[in-house]
Amino acid sequence: MVAVKRMKTFEIVFNDPSKTFYCSGDKVAGKILVEVCEVTKVSAMRVLGVGCAKVEYAKGKQKCREENEYLRYEEVVQLDDHPVDQDGSVILRPGNKYEYMFGFELPQQGQIVSSYKGKFGYVQYYVKALMERPSQLALECKKNFEVEEPLDVNTPDLLSPTGGMKEKKVTCMFIPDGQVSLNAKIDRKGFCEGEDICISAKFENTCSRIVVPKAAIISKHTYQANGRTKIFRQKLSSVRGNHIISGMCDAWQGKTIRVPKIKPSMLCCNIIRVEYALMIYVHIPGSDKLVLELPLVIGTAGLGSRNNSVSSTEGSSSNASASWVSLRMPSAPPSYCDVTRDCSLDQPLTPLLDDYDGDDSPIFMHAAAFQYPPLPAYSEVDEEFNGNTRMLQVC
Repeated sequence: MVAVKRMKTFEIVFNDPSKTFYCSGDKVAGKILVEVCEVTKVSAMRVLGVGCAKVEYAKGKQKCREENEYLRYEEVVQLDDHPVDQDGSVILRPGNKYEYMFGFELPQQGQIVSSYKGKFGYVQYYVKALMERPSQLALECKKNFEVEEPLDVNTPDLLSPTGGMKEKKVTCMFIPDGQVSLNAKIDRKGFCEGEDICISAKFENTCSRIVVPKAAIISKHTYQANGRTKIFRQKLSSVRGNHIISGMCDAWQGKTIRVPKIKPSMLCCNIIRVEYALMIYVHIPGSDKLVLELPLVIGTAGLGSRNNSVSSTEGSSSNASASWVSLRMPSAPPSYCDVTRDCSLDQPLTPLLDDYDGDDSPIFMHAAAFQYPPLPAYSEVDEEFNGNTRMLQVC
């Protein structure tokens, strides 16, 4: 509500306040509520529906600005069952509540883009009410609403796999020091919020340094204004693998990274573009990273039936894991109540590199001492199984 002189209430209320967003072709309808503190003469009540994309940033001393309009609606609304003067004005009196009704449809699909708010630009939609009064300045109030255009990722192009390979020769003081290579792929390019991206990859290290494979989901926001382009990149989530020593390789079989809560891709705006990618890279101490980027398209949640298939797949996988565990468990395990174990560790068992992406990351490992607990009353062998990774020697 906007508090102004002579006005007790002047605000816009949508017919469905619980509606979180609108799509192309939807009707935006509501009413303008007015209560006055003294007798007020209104010559016209105008309603504007506005949607625009705007980019603004500084490039040195130059201000770069660009604007695109996606919605422009204007209507003069009247009070129902209320007398109007010859000049078209009405008189509002204190103690009464007045409602001006309005409604308009959003443009069709392909002519409108989703709402957006970024570092150097935004896409905004709002309804504005203008109360025009004779011989006085017009009063106004405004209310924003969200637009989210559906983006279905269940298309043949987005359901097809994608991948690639990269390699990098490493040198030390201009002397060749072997190379690092990676080969990775994912089963599709289209995903929705909350889904897991399954990565299959192989990393080889023939240089003398210890390298670490990692993966991350990154966003790329592109802003265009005055013929110039500004790009803002951001890391959203990441995972890492085991360190790989010289002469060894590592394979990811089903390594997963979850899509966080993010806005869908925005690909149809002329001045703002939001894209995503899966960046698979290898951190090489003392050298630039080896990077492979696979494009992603983040769609609107709830479209298509893939969520059900994903759930069923996860269910079958969990059942398979449960059955596998049940085969390894003895039918009557012995009691460990009488066995005293002190498993506290000052340092991790497996020496790992610091998770740091800078060029000054340490390259040496430190093997930690470990005090083994006393043996149980019977002989047993503990096996460790990791379905995501396996270490192999480079052929």
